[in-house]
Amino acid sequence: MAYYWKTDLNSSESPEKQQEHQEFPSLTQPLFPSLVSLGFDNVVDEISNKIPLCQREIEENAFFMPSAPHWNSRKHSLDETHQTSLNEFTFKGSELSCHQVSETPVIGFSRHSVLPNPQNINKGSSWGNPIGKYHGADDYGFNNLPLSSTSLDRINSQSQLENENHNYHIGFESSVLPIYPFLSSNLMPKEENKSSRNMNIVESSLMPFKGSSLPRTWESTCPKNTELTGCSIQLVEVAQGSNMSLASFCNKVKKIRETYHATDMDSNSGKIWSPTTAFPYKLFSNTKFNINIFTDNSTQGLHFIPCANYLVKDLIAEIPHFCTNDQLFPRDHLLSICGHEEFLQNDHYLGSHRVFQKNESVIQLHLQKKRDTPGTLSRKHEDDHSQFYLKQLLEFMHIWKVSRQCLSTVIQKYDFHLKYLLKTQQNVDNVIEEVKNICSVLGCVETKQITDAVNELNLILQGKAKNLHQNSDASAKGLIEKVTTELSTSIYQLIDIHCSSFYADFQPLHAPLYRVSFENLGVPSHLSFTVYAAHNIPETWVHSYKAFSFSCWLTYAGKKLCQVRNCRNIPVKKLFFFMVNWNETINFPLEIKSLPRESMLTIKLFGITYATNADLLAWTCFPLFPKQSILGSVLFSMTLQSEPPMEMIAPGVWDVSQPSPVTLQIDFPATEWEYMKLDSEENGSDLEEPPKECLKHIARLSQKQTPILLSEEKRRYLWFYRFYCNNENCSLPLVLGSAPGWDERTVSEMHTILRRWKFTHPLEALGLLTSSFPDQEIRNVAVQQLDNLLNDELLEYLPQLVQAAKFEWSLESPLVQLLLHRSLQSIQFAHRLYWLLKDAQNETYFKSWYQKLLAALQFCAGKALRGEFSKEQKLIKILGDIGEKVKTASDPQRQEVLKKELGRLEEFFWCTKTCHLPLNPALCIQGIDGDACSYFTSNALPLKITFINANPMGENISVIFKAGDDLRQDMLVLQIIQVMDNIWLQEGLDMRMIIYRCLSTGKGQGLVQMVPDAVTLAKIHRRFGPIGPLKGNTIKKWFSQHNPLKVDYEKVLRNFFYSCAGWCVVTFILGVCDRHNDNIMLTKSGHMFHIDFGKFLGHAQTFGGIKRDRAPFIFTSEMEYFITEGGKNPQHFQEFVELCCRAYNIVRRHSRLLLNLLEMMLHAGLPELSGIQDLKYVYNNLRPQDTDLEATSHFTKKIKESLECFPVKLNNLIHTLAQMTSISPAKSTSQTFSQESCMPGASRSIQRATILGFSKKTSHLYLIQVTHSNNETSLTEKSFDQFAKLHSQLQKQFASLTLPEFPHWWHLPFTNSDHKRFRDLNHYMEQILNGSYEVGNSDCVRSFFLSEPVEQAMKESSAVDLGEKSADKKPKVQLVISYEDTKLTILVKHMKNIHLPDGSAPSAHVEFYLLPYPSEARRRKTKSVPKCTDPTYNEIVVYDEVTELQGHVLMLIVKSKTTFVGAINIQLCSVTLNEEKWYPLGNSII
Repeated sequence: MAYYWKTDLNSSESPEKQQEHQEFPSLTQPLFPSLVSLGFDNVVDEISNKIPLCQREIEENAFFMPSAPHWNSRKHSLDETHQTSLNEFTFKGSELSCHQVSETPVIGFSRHSVLPNPQNINKGSSWGNPIGKYHGADDYGFNNLPLSSTSLDRINSQSQLENENHNYHIGFESSVLPIYPFLSSNLMPKEENKSSRNMNIVESSLMPFKGSSLPRTWESTCPKNTELTGCSIQLVEVAQGSNMSLASFCNKVKKIRETYHATDMDSNSGKIWSPTTAFPYKLFSNTKFNINIFTDNSTQGLHFIPCANYLVKDLIAEIPHFCTNDQLFPRDHLLSICGHEEFLQNDHYLGSHRVFQKNESVIQLHLQKKRDTPGTLSRKHEDDHSQFYLKQLLEFMHIWKVSRQCLSTVIQKYDFHLKYLLKTQQNVDNVIEEVKNICSVLGCVETKQITDAVNELNLILQGKAKNLHQNSDASAKGLIEKVTTELSTSIYQLIDIHCSSFYADFQPLHAPLYRVSFENLGVPSHLSFTVYAAHNIPETWVHSYKAFSFSCWLTYAGKKLCQVRNCRNIPVKKLFFFMVNWNETINFPLEIKSLPRESMLTIKLFGITYATNADLLAWTCFPLFPKQSILGSVLFSMTLQSEPPMEMIAPGVWDVSQPSPVTLQIDFPATEWEYMKLDSEENGSDLEEPPKECLKHIARLSQKQTPILLSEEKRRYLWFYRFYCNNENCSLPLVLGSAPGWDERTVSEMHTILRRWKFTHPLEALGLLTSSFPDQEIRNVAVQQLDNLLNDELLEYLPQLVQAAKFEWSLESPLVQLLLHRSLQSIQFAHRLYWLLKDAQNETYFKSWYQKLLAALQFCAGKALRGEFSKEQKLIKILGDIGEKVKTASDPQRQEVLKKELGRLEEFFWCTKTCHLPLNPALCIQGIDGDACSYFTSNALPLKITFINANPMGENISVIFKAGDDLRQDMLVLQIIQVMDNIWLQEGLDMRMIIYRCLSTGKGQGLVQMVPDAVTLAKIHRRFGPIGPLKGNTIKKWFSQHNPLKVDYEKVLRNFFYSCAGWCVVTFILGVCDRHNDNIMLTKSGHMFHIDFGKFLGHAQTFGGIKRDRAPFIFTSEMEYFITEGGKNPQHFQEFVELCCRAYNIVRRHSRLLLNLLEMMLHAGLPELSGIQDLKYVYNNLRPQDTDLEATSHFTKKIKESLECFPVKLNNLIHTLAQMTSISPAKSTSQTFSQESCMPGASRSIQRATILGFSKKTSHLYLIQVTHSNNETSLTEKSFDQFAKLHSQLQKQFASLTLPEFPHWWHLPFTNSDHKRFRDLNHYMEQILNGSYEVGNSDCVRSFFLSEPVEQAMKESSAVDLGEKSADKKPKVQLVISYEDTKLTILVKHMKNIHLPDGSAPSAHVEFYLLPYPSEARRRKTKSVPKCTDPTYNEIVVYDEVTELQGHVLMLIVKSKTTFVGAINIQLCSVTLNEEKWYPLGNSII
């Protein structure tokens, strides 16, 4: 559980003071109700017994402190020490006068600092200046910040920088001698010093800042009695930044890039390779492809029909045999996809390429010569020699907020006024003002040393020092020189600590070295540090809050380890700037060695209102054990965002090194907090075989797939048997996720299991990259496994890997390195990663983290690809501007605004020539087709933009640009659907899925691929009138009109059959909601697919508190009507159910992968995927705990529920009626078109129609030959009256258009009238079909010419086999019988050809009897299916306690209510178990 400790208030304080300090509720009570055990209970109890709450024994807390050097005003020797104990100090209140000081409150378990603490005695006075009066100066600023001894390690020698660096001398231009910064100067008279000795504040020891080592001791160069007479500051530019962690990241990225040379053609071909998968043997066992290959020397394509398992290079080798070019060498050539900048991979099978797996038509390829030089997007020689400087790549981050030039300018002014002051002892205000300016440039941070020096300077120059009149002018001048030197040194300290704490492009050339004795220093055993102050408090906070407080949280993996909250509410003070000075030591009751390596410290800043309420104002967080240790005084930026996301606290959640308005100062111990790894113990090597029941229970628990779905009890059980778990009965994330905590011993055991585990597939390790596993070793093993995947395989899971990068411990983590390595190997990978990182920067947290990763990617990509990214980004910016202007324009002006703004796109392409499409880098565009561009009239007013393909062999490309919609959720849903489709393909099941591309390019904007020739179901419904959604034959009639030929119709039926089943399964598993007829689309080729995934995981739309989505998924009676061809083939429905259940069970076997992919996106900020309940929804739909028979029965019920759900039709009807008043899907720049007419390259269904003569059946019918768009022909018969009726219909439908004149009877001559009528009607048909596209491709024209063909113009192929075909009309029942552990299970699947005695369709149910047991005791019964001769059941019947099958008979009787239909007796001992089998039904009971 989390623990809370309370400050032990000084017992000498008054009750009023103690009450003031206890304004917060008792901190011994938990602040949060749900506290998670992380294995520290025993540790805390042990420590609590050892250490009292507040130790105040003098002998334990006494320490020795070196005194100040022997300066003019001091009479102390360097060897002198002052012994001070903690109990000498008394608390005098939170606001002190000049002579008052306060004790350092100790929060938690009181313990003195590890290092000697100095005495700092403040002199009481206020100094006149424009800032105002200052009180209690000893409460403020740094605790004498020592500077880094590693500064020189981060820059070149001074001799190398003399010509480029500027030296600014502060104070006297003399040599700089080392000083002791935590020995503050003291100009007080001895009397004051003596009287105030017992009121000194115990301040934190001043130690080196983070990223530095401990200071060296200058024994030989530091005389004991020396005078410091000057200070010189030299700023040197640091291209990689002054921050050590950032510089280390830069070096790591540079080394990664250096492993891929520009001359390496394997990794730097500059070409975009077509994505591949593992070869789907089950899908392509005997498949051949139709391929046309074009060469540069031939306009006629070469036709090949290779097998799917043909290597690309072998196909290229075949080309010379059919080519007249003798100079063609196969090894020098590549095959590209026509219209794409995408090349097939020579060493892969044709069927391994995705483009072949989903293409049923003839595939067009282009043979190109492989160039000796890399492609245009390759890295060049100069890229190999470029340096990785984040300064250039992260300018938009404002990362160099404090520039060297800016600071140098202020230092020069300070130096000028300082020299004038030393010369004249006048104009001290100017010096103070420049000191303030320097502090302002450095984040408005004012250190205690600066405050003290300014105070002393005012005292001296105003003559207020009591001993000033006793000194001569020379000694007074020397005193001024000493104080100004201290002031300059304090400024130097601030600059150095700022450069090390924050990102800066400069740092001091020489870090001062200080003499400190570390003889008595030891490694601190407990976590302890001092929260000193919050700098630059906003003025609005000063007026709104009377005091400020803070709390400290220690977290791990998003769970709280411990919390400490301070009890003092400190009001704001103002020196140069507003600040809150707590100077409170925080002691956590946890030993450092017991803390996990990935522990995070979060500090919250609260404002106390006048109503004593605490408002969270700011927070910051950082790791306890970073790569570069945190030592000494450190500045942290604080974010003003709302409550920190505790469940995703990680090093990247907030960039503490990027300057922000409020800065927190923390003083850490000088000794490094080193993470001590416990040696792992190899346990469980000689374990006994576990009980069989135990292994079964482990297997059942493993069905949970992810640890966050396990209850606490089940976790304990799994962890107890952890050494019996292996890759056969469990998963590694499940075992490690069941660990009771993250204490050192538990982590050691987790690492032992990790090393012993054997992975069967790399994707099993994906679950180790969720936020539940911050342990670096665990994540490293996961990355090692994923590194075994090919680039194209890893590309499929890239969105999850980008999210997983949030929880990496550093930017140099193996996962980040893996992403950079792969982006250097594949342009496809780099392109996708670029847009994912661009989009991730719009998340609430981790923005700076992703910006650095993006900078690293751009550096690795090289100049050419980086330039392409820039062009794509500019294209998106222009589209966003156009969309915004169209949206803000009034409705009548939108078309004109769009037409005008499209000129910006034309100008863009005029400047850039070409640009790759962000949706697909394999598509290169060179302009726009302005006439085909339009906008849709939906709420978001998306743009439809048609680009001109830069490849002359390609067609134009249409996309939708949406602004105002969050497309990240659509991307995720489509990605998961793509994963499911890949699983099906590998299992030999092609579900004919159309999965369009979608890309989020920024906050609320993105691109969507337009599928050619696709129409919404709503549009089809509207064509059949207002009640179109209620009709059962709308889909069948629409497909019949567009596919009059039988062979085409059967292809359409097959495509719809498979695609409808696929989308039923995926939308059910993912719980896709907001389904209506405008979100379902159909193509004329029969493919059905869904669009718009703004609602999923069961988050249904509601209307008046009523859920609009009632059905498990969309499968309506009109879809069933089309599949069964109007009920003529009811067995097609059975085959449809079988296909759905098969696809469902295949996906269920990969439940762990799907749940891992969703879990890794929990913290992506998606509105519908945010918690465990969302994962549970998918888990419940996948039902991984079920057998295939149980899942088949479950999904069949869902199909029937969907089919019988009338609210779906009602929802479609309401939607259709609402839309019919505003049927304007898209508005073009010139005129209004329908959605179909806007399609680029839209073809006419009918090319021409010609009258051949009169029909042989009757003389008044014309025999017409119709030529289709695919050059196939058909015959139809029409009368003259039917022609006249067609013309009348067209006049009504297209009243605004000019139609060709119809040849009425009065136009005919008295002779040769038949010949004249043939000629006139042929001319009329030509004008209709070749005139307006809208008329020639209208439904009534297509229906007129394509309906009721007389005969097929081509030889028909055999009917499409959707399943089992048999002429057998005998009644049968299909069963699957299984038997395991005395449990007999019967799955009743289907029946066929069952009838009542009068020949009518029965409402049949099935009764089972297990003989020889008594009938009623062993009777089972299914539900009845009404009025059906081929009913589907998929119901499970179970008999328990069946000890053996021998001697048992299963009697099956089919009844319709009480009427007998058929029966069969099955001898169970002769049954083949676990197989589907059709059993004949007899006409009597035996």
